[in-house]
Amino acid sequence: MTLPDALVGVATGVGSWPGTDPREAAEIVVGELGRLPHLVELPARGVGADMIGRASALLVELPFDTTTRGYRITARPGVAAKRANELLRRDLDALEEVWETQGLSGTGTVKVQSCGPLTLAAEVELVNGHRAITDAGALRDFADSLAEGLTRHVAEVRRRLGADVVVQLDEPLLGKVLAGSLRGVTGMERVPAMPAPEAQSLLDGVITGIGAPVVVHSCAKAPPLDFLQRSSAIAVSIDATLLTARDLDGVGELLQAGQGLLLGLVPSIAPSKPPTWRDVAEPALALLDRLGFPRSILRSQIAVTPTCGLAGASDAWARTAVRLAAETARAFSEEPESIARLGQD
Repeated sequence: MTLPDALVGVATGVGSWPGTDPREAAEIVVGELGRLPHLVELPARGVGADMIGRASALLVELPFDTTTRGYRITARPGVAAKRANELLRRDLDALEEVWETQGLSGTGTVKVQSCGPLTLAAEVELVNGHRAITDAGALRDFADSLAEGLTRHVAEVRRRLGADVVVQLDEPLLGKVLAGSLRGVTGMERVPAMPAPEAQSLLDGVITGIGAPVVVHSCAKAPPLDFLQRSSAIAVSIDATLLTARDLDGVGELLQAGQGLLLGLVPSIAPSKPPTWRDVAEPALALLDRLGFPRSILRSQIAVTPTCGLAGASDAWARTAVRLAAETARAFSEEPESIARLGQD
């Protein structure tokens, strides 16, 4: 597997960002994350701006609206759908303006994010109030619609910016889908576990249908790394600070298979003691040491991100977090073999 240069030795954001101003957010992200900035999500704007609302705006011929419990497929687009589409247009306009202002038109790579098909179908209701993931036909419709919508989205971003595009699919509920631990309509019900081959087919169908490199992201504890290693994703994005000993084999298999690894290393919320890039790098160094991999892996297969989205951070910490990520990635890409563990200088 050959990884694009834009996915190794770089820093990027996970997706969400604090505040409500897409122009300001785009300026910071493009300025701090030069090689792989991302189209930010601003969930503080409310309905239609959160992860599910943004993905719903990408669906083709699957209209939706909100209920008291969240999002639901409807016969025709509701107010929430119109708002989600308008917010997405504003975000693209802001990024395009910053891209042009900074003289980047026709160059570079940008990352866009969307909820993946399994998490999306787990979070959106059908007309009858059940999760869409409980209906095989609806689930397939979701996957096909999302793949088509993302294909159009990628084409529009390429046209507007003249840049290459990487797609991140967020699947925070993937583990629960596979384990059968999703709640049903009532607290007494559980959605049956989805067989791994079926889930793999649905996820890979979206990945291969987009026509761009795809990263699958999960910041949940105990991400299903063996499942993700078998997927068609070119890279996997995880919270490195949540990894335990039982995750080590999965991480090692990912790296041995040649997949990229986007490691969440920078705290998403400001810690009591401001970290340095060496503090941020320590979990990655410890991980490679435990696995027995050479430090050169940091240059060839690793990218750096915050541990999760930054929507809950202060404006000041969000800016600091992406700057720290960039500093850490720079150290990884320049002379990774010379980086000493803390306490070993």
